[in-house]
Parts: sequence; C-alpha cells; structure tokens
Amino acid sequence: MTIVDPRTVVLLASIMTALMAMVLFFQWRNFPDAIRGLGNWTAAPLALCSTTLLGALRGDLPDLLTIAIPNMLLFVGLYLAYLGSQRFLNQPTAVRPWSAFIALMSVPVLWFSLIEPDFRTRLLVVSPPLGLLFALHAYLIYRHASRSFARLLLLAALVCGALNQLLRIVIIGLLPAQHTAFDPTTPHPVFLMVYVLITLLMSVSFVLMVSERLRAESQNLSAHDAQTGAYTQRHMNEACQQELARSKRQGHTMALLLIDLDHVEPNPKTYGPQRSAQALADFVTHTKALLRQPDLLGRFDSEAFMLLLPETPLNEALLVAERIRALVDQPGAVPHSSVSIGVTTNRLDHDTLDTLLARADKALCHAKDKGRNRVESA
Repeated sequence: MTIVDPRTVVLLASIMTALMAMVLFFQWRNFPDAIRGLGNWTAAPLALCSTTLLGALRGDLPDLLTIAIPNMLLFVGLYLAYLGSQRFLNQPTAVRPWSAFIALMSVPVLWFSLIEPDFRTRLLVVSPPLGLLFALHAYLIYRHASRSFARLLLLAALVCGALNQLLRIVIIGLLPAQHTAFDPTTPHPVFLMVYVLITLLMSVSFVLMVSERLRAESQNLSAHDAQTGAYTQRHMNEACQQELARSKRQGHTMALLLIDLDHVEPNPKTYGPQRSAQALADFVTHTKALLRQPDLLGRFDSEAFMLLLPETPLNEALLVAERIRALVDQPGAVPHSSVSIGVTTNRLDHDTLDTLLARADKALCHAKDKGRNRVESA
C-alpha cells in the first residue's frame, strides 16, 4: 500500500508541469523564430499532465473523459514532445505517419475503455507504443543534442519513462484484472507518480535547453559582424591570443593574414554604400569556402579583414593568400575587384598579438606600395 496519496502527488506535479508549460509558452512567443519546436514543447506537458488530472476524476466524470481521452492524450503529448525535439534539433519529422498511428491506436483504447472495459488489456495495448516513443525520443537526444546538463536531465527522464512502461508490462500479468491505476493495493499508483515526475523533469529540461540555445545564439551574434557574417575584431583578437599561446606551448607555427579589399570604400564611380557592403559580404562568403574548419576570418577595419590560420607555416600561408587573391581578381568583373594581403607567422617566443599585427600590417603596406592586388610577407 502506498503511503503518499497518489492523487496529491499527481496534483502537485501537474501544477508544476503546467507552470513549466507557461514558461515555455512565453519563451515560444518572445524568442527568435530560429529556435524551432517551442510550440510543440509547450503543448506536450499540458497534454501529459491533463491525462493524470482527468484520470484522478474517475467516478466523478464519464469514463470517456477519465479513461479514453487521457489514454489518447498520452500518445499526443509524448509525440508532441518528440516532434518538438526533432524540430528543435533540425531533424526530419514524420507527422502524417505518426498522426495516423495515433488515430489507429484510438480504436483499441476506446474499445477497452468503453465497450469492453479491461484495465489489463488496455495497459498491454498502450504501454508498448508509449515505451517506444520514450525510447525513440531518448535516442534522438543522445545522438543529436549538444552535451549539457539539460541534455543529461532529459535523457534520464526519457530512459526512466521507457523503463516505467516496460515494468508496467512485466507486472500486469501478476495483478487482478479489475484493479485500476489509482488502486493503492497495487504498484500502479507508484508508476503513475513516477510518470508525472518524469513529465515534470521533461518540462524543466525543455526550458533549460531553450535557455542554453538562446545563450548560444546570443554569443554567436555577439561574435559575428552583422554586415558580413565574419567574426568581429574583438573575437578575432581573443582567438589570435589563444592560438598564439597554444602555439608557444606546443611548438606550432600559426599564420596571420591582413587582407584589404582595394578601392571598395563607397565611391559614386565604383561602389555605392549598398554595393560596397554587398562586396564585403560576398568576399567573406567566397573566402570561407577556401578555408579549413579551424581557420577564422574576421573584420579588421572598414574594408580590411584578418585571417587566422592555426598550425600553418609561412609557405602554406602564402599559398592560401594567393588563392584568395586569385579568387577576387576575376577578369571581366564589373566593377573589377582585387585584394592586397600581408602575411606573417609567429617566430619568437616573445611574440605577441601586437607584434604579429605590426608585421602583417607592414607586409600589407608593402603590397599596396607595389601596386596592390598582390601578396607580401614580413
């Protein structure tokens, strides 16, 4: 016999879950549209906590409202949570097949709830697909969610949900058929309380995952130049200092390039303000396609960029610079574009970012003095 009244636990956990759903709703309405799946995550906990609230009213309301509909809301709520995670993680969805499956499951649920009421059979029908939904959701989070406390919490909740359904299937054959989910002489109230706590943990996990994503989006926006998509000069300075320190520790060579787009400043005869901005953005897009994943391209000033090439000796850095120069110097382009590039590498243990920038700037000045559209090193 359970010591705690399961209806009390269900009520308290459902209230807290509803509050989490309210938080998710406000996140959904106020956060960027780029964060997908929030609408599904908002509806999922409401559907799931409604199942237990309606079930607790059995005897006071018709069986349709307290047995059949709550069982169908289980499928709807768990699938909405799964669908929200798929959209949040930008994974493919299969809404129509799952909707058809849930509609199909309504037939045995209605039959064993209203026409031939049988708690044991209904549980054997409902628990396996519910456990499958928990397991599929857990696998999705394990494979695609970024490592964080929220991911770990959601994984734990989903795995517990799958195990909870499995255990219910195992013990159902040991109990009399006439018992119900709230019968205190059986383990079912324990399973029910575990379920509502899992629902609460899922809701908390969703809120945490959304907050983590928003923080990551904010950090990404602060690190990137809005006009071109390149990194900001501040971010580049920090990255260069970190790479310089790492190169000193490990004995690697890093290269730093200063790239100036020749004659791209707004000019009525060549570039207007809008075309000048577009030329800078196009340069960043095309240049990124030539770079490795660790390489970083960022702004240096209004028409100049700095490029960090980790673990790159001077001869390889010069080849990269020449490829960039050739990419921009396209014959027949109107108006014609070109770049001047200064290249340097770390040489001495006492090198600092300022000394690297000074040498790269010196090389850039040499390239300009020699007629532009060329690569020089220092």
